[in-house]
Amino acid sequence: MKNLFLLIFYCTLSGRVAAQTSVAILRTDQNAGYSSPAAAAPAAAEQVLTYADEMPVFPGGDAGFHSYLARTIKYPPDAWRRNQSGTVCVSFVVDEVGRIRDAAVAKSCGVASLDDEALRLARLMPWWSPGRLNGRAVSVSRTMPIIFRLTRP
Repeated sequence: MKNLFLLIFYCTLSGRVAAQTSVAILRTDQNAGYSSPAAAAPAAAEQVLTYADEMPVFPGGDAGFHSYLARTIKYPPDAWRRNQSGTVCVSFVVDEVGRIRDAAVAKSCGVASLDDEALRLARLMPWWSPGRLNGRAVSVSRTMPIIFRLTRP
């Protein structure tokens, strides 16, 4: 009965997350006496934030990012011949140690070869300084525009 009261108390005070926690506590109490009640609780998934106290930073800041793009970009030959340009928004996650993962095109410019090149640039980026929340390194989702513009002599 005490566990049921705690469950209702957590649900009303703390919302959905606390309700899931209290249900796990109640489930563990029900499984007392059986083998491995902790095995019934699923492992917590890594939380990816969209904002942190200190956002992830590319090595060298914005100037370093632009320098990286200038050194690494390879304008696709078919887009060059067709005089195609545009902006591709790439989303990715900077994890707790600064690695780039889960790179994907968030907004395409409509040219597949430019989208592919933007993804290649995102996947080859060096490790970033990770984001921090309350002094602790966290995974943060970022979206960056990569601009493809032709300047012919």
